[in-house]
This record gives sequence, C-alpha cells and structure tokens, in this order.
Amino acid sequence: MSATPTARRVDRIQPSPSTAAAQRVRELKADGHEILDLTVGEPDFDTPEHIKLAAIEAIDRGETKYTPVNGTPELREAIAAKLAQRHGAHYSHARIAVGGGAKQVIFLALMATVDTGDEVIVPAPYWVSYPDMVLANDGTPVVVECGEDNGFKLTAQQLESAITARTRWLILNAPSNPTGAAYTEAELRSLADVLLAHPHVRVLTDEIYDEIWYGTGLAPTLVGVEPRLQDRVLVTNGVSKTYAMTGWRIGYGAGPADLIGAINKLQSQISSCPSSVSQAAAVAALTGKQDFIAEMVETYRGRRDELLRALDGVPGISCTTPQGGFYLFVNCTGLLGRRTPQGAEISTDEEFCRYLLESQQVAVIHGAAYGSPGHFRISFATSNAVLREAAARVARACAELS
Repeated sequence: MSATPTARRVDRIQPSPSTAAAQRVRELKADGHEILDLTVGEPDFDTPEHIKLAAIEAIDRGETKYTPVNGTPELREAIAAKLAQRHGAHYSHARIAVGGGAKQVIFLALMATVDTGDEVIVPAPYWVSYPDMVLANDGTPVVVECGEDNGFKLTAQQLESAITARTRWLILNAPSNPTGAAYTEAELRSLADVLLAHPHVRVLTDEIYDEIWYGTGLAPTLVGVEPRLQDRVLVTNGVSKTYAMTGWRIGYGAGPADLIGAINKLQSQISSCPSSVSQAAAVAALTGKQDFIAEMVETYRGRRDELLRALDGVPGISCTTPQGGFYLFVNCTGLLGRRTPQGAEISTDEEFCRYLLESQQVAVIHGAAYGSPGHFRISFATSNAVLREAAARVARACAELS
C-alpha cells in the first residue's frame, strides 16, 4: 500500500524535539531502565486544591457545554484584571482570545497573519516550536543568534539589522525557555525604540514564565515599558506554568481587536472553544489565592542554586544563571572533540546528550534543538534528590571523556 501523501507544510517541519525526548524517556522506562528525566518542561507540583475544586463544582453545576469561542466572560474578565495588574494596560473582552494552551494561541496568531514569504524574527536560543510554527504557516523564520556574552538576549542593533520590508513579527520570549533569560527595562526600552521606527512589525510576547521569576518586583514587559506599542503587541500567556496546570490546556492572548477577531475566527473552525471545565478552573487560578506561587518560585530558586553549585567546576561545561523559568542552559563546547571510554568522538551537543543518556541514564535536551549548538537544557522541575544524583552523573560522564 502506498504511503498517504502529505501537504508540503507537514514535510517542512519537524516533530517537537522536547516531545520526542520525553517520549524516548517513556520508552526506556517502559523497557525497565531507571532514567533520571531532566527533559520535562512542566512543574512537578500538583495543581492547587482550590483550582481542582472549582473544576469539580463546575461539573456539578452542569457547566460542560460549549462556551463562546473566545472563552467565558468570567475568564476574560479575570484575564483582563491579571493583565492590568502585570502590564498596567487595559484590554476589553474583544481584545482577548482564549485557546487550548498558549501554544495554540501562538499558532493561530501566525496562521492569521503570515503569508508565503513573510518573515518572522526568532531570537535564538528559542523555544523549539517557534521556527516550525512559522514554517507550517508558509512564513520564513529569520533566526538571530543571541550570544551567551549578552545573556542570550536580543540587542537593539541585532533587531534593526534583521528587520526588512517583509518582517511581520518579532517573537520575544522572556523569561526564556530554554535559557531563563529576562530583559531589563532598559533593554526593552532600546528594543521598543527600534520597533517604534518600524510600524509594520508586530511583536508576539510569550510570557508563559513571567511569574516564575527570580528578580525583585514584577518581570519587566514590553507593553509596560512602552504603552504606545500595545496595539502592535500580542501578549500570550496561560495557566500551565504558574499554576501547575499543563494538562488543563488553557492559554490566552491579548492584543488588537482585529487580530483577536481573526484568531477567534480560526478557532471557531478548529476547536469551537476551549474546555468549559478547564476555563472554570482557570478563573479560580487567576482570581484565587496566589501565595503558593511565591512558595513554588522559592523552591525552584533553591533547586537552581543547588544545581549551579553542583555543576560549578565540572571540566568542559559552564552555566549562565537563569533569571526565570526552571531550566539551566549548559554550555558544553569544552567537551566537543573529546572521546568516550569506548573511543567514540563527541562532536556535537546531541552526541553528548546521547552519551549522557546511554552511559549515565540521564536525559537532557540538546541545544541545537533550540537553535544554539554546543549547549544542553536541564529542567530543574524535579526533586532535589534527583537533581543531586543527576549532577553527580553529569560530572562523572564529563570526567570519563578523554
């Protein structure tokens, strides 16, 4: 039987590397291997009880039917209040879209606005899905390498150089996955000045890690720094990371009404609406008690600091301290060119990650998946005991290279 032909948009994208890595870990565990899994990009905390209770109560009330395409009025009101608190900006209900996770909202925004040949600026290191989302929607990702010497952040000069007449979007993810990098107000100010000079460029800000933040006060945002850009920025966020609700699949976007209308039109044909029960839970998350967030962040901070101490001084690797999120992006260029005890040469970060998995049963994700070869990503959204043992195994793997 001949293979089913697929559209070109499918052929030009790759499966998510992080999803593939997680699946490989599941397969190894199913085969009886004891794997220390540092690939998972989700909180290891349980969803808070008051949020789960809100979902149960919604089911008991019979709130299991279709909702408006862009979410219930209660959820949009809660999102608007959250945005006002974090950005100092007002968004009417017509300027808010709710989807099945922030990932869906980002994809729909690109689907609604990108035509063949349109360019989307993607700073690297990037979240693995951005370039493929652009390609899937017939656009051209313009990857800008942001060096470790500048904290993995885009500079105003780099932005200016990347903009062309075909530029439709800049994607700005901060705090970042995979690096944990976040922009200062001064850095955002310099980017805003460039953007003000190029009014045809929209900005998609992915702020899903905005409350997993190790600085003081609120993490700076582009709209907060430059309110004049509000009508050109699509702010995307969700409840997955802050409230440990990855499986509930609720994300949202806030931006200009015409763009939100286009996103909602597409969603009406794709999924009709997000889960009604998950929306009720998201209302409880956004409007209920928030004290557990600070406790969760302090736990992450402790893990981050312990992991940094454990890896400090390991020959061949170095780490930049993340300012947010729950990832450590490790530079392993000092290991490339060395050989395993079996004599195989480690020539890429992917080969090192494979060696680490096979020799030490530690699973991480290679940096090339994020557009930054010579690195690997560790998730510290797991227990201190697992992290301590994993760090010891990483050190042993490095020491055994010749």
